[in-house]
Amino acid sequence: MLSIELILSKAKGPERRIGIGVAEDLEKVEASASMAIASKFGEVRLFTDAKEMVRELRDGTLDAAIRGSLDANLALKAIREQFAVDHISRMAILQPRNGHMFFFAPVGIDEGRTVKQKVEMVTAGAALMRRIGVEPKVGILSGGRKGDEGRDPLVDRSMVEADEVVIRLSSIGVNAKHYQILIEDAARECNMIIAPDGISGNLIFRTLHFLGDGKALGAVVLNIEPIFIDTSRAKSSYLDSIALASALVGTRK
Repeated sequence: MLSIELILSKAKGPERRIGIGVAEDLEKVEASASMAIASKFGEVRLFTDAKEMVRELRDGTLDAAIRGSLDANLALKAIREQFAVDHISRMAILQPRNGHMFFFAPVGIDEGRTVKQKVEMVTAGAALMRRIGVEPKVGILSGGRKGDEGRDPLVDRSMVEADEVVIRLSSIGVNAKHYQILIEDAARECNMIIAPDGISGNLIFRTLHFLGDGKALGAVVLNIEPIFIDTSRAKSSYLDSIALASALVGTRK
């Protein structure tokens, strides 16, 4: 079962080299790094320059990197430039209050726009889950229930696309089901949830995390090979994000 306890159990590895960014809240980042080192999650270095950190990640000097409190636009721009990708695809790890943990995407407003992009997200996310010993069970969301067909063309299209995503994932051996608009059922039964698009996904993430007091370990960038975890500057500590990075690095080797 996907849980913080499972991630922590995979995070032990003092030889792992992890970078974390700092632009503000220096004490919070330093405290997180110190606790991570004491917990033997790896060697943790602080970076004030996003380009430098991402360059070292690309060159293999770092095994993983975490945005920390660096500016999001600068960090993501550095990833696009250093890894020569035209877009960023991310998957968050969320735990709603009184609920169980799950992988969630898309979380960027310009991510997950097409069937192909959603399938690619799930495929990459499933590989991450399997690294830590969890078999993915995927819930695909759409804009309505089956009985709503014909009420609105956008809703109809979202349901057709969700069905297509399920068909494509099933053909490659991924356990996926179209949960329609019933996110409550998907959250109860699945360990990965895919929103209809990036806008709704971003709203769901913000509602669960910022209004619903849910935990967010961070969002893993899916379309580069090294581990990069995007984080919110609103986090009270980055220790769980460092643990996640260490766990994913350790199980990759």
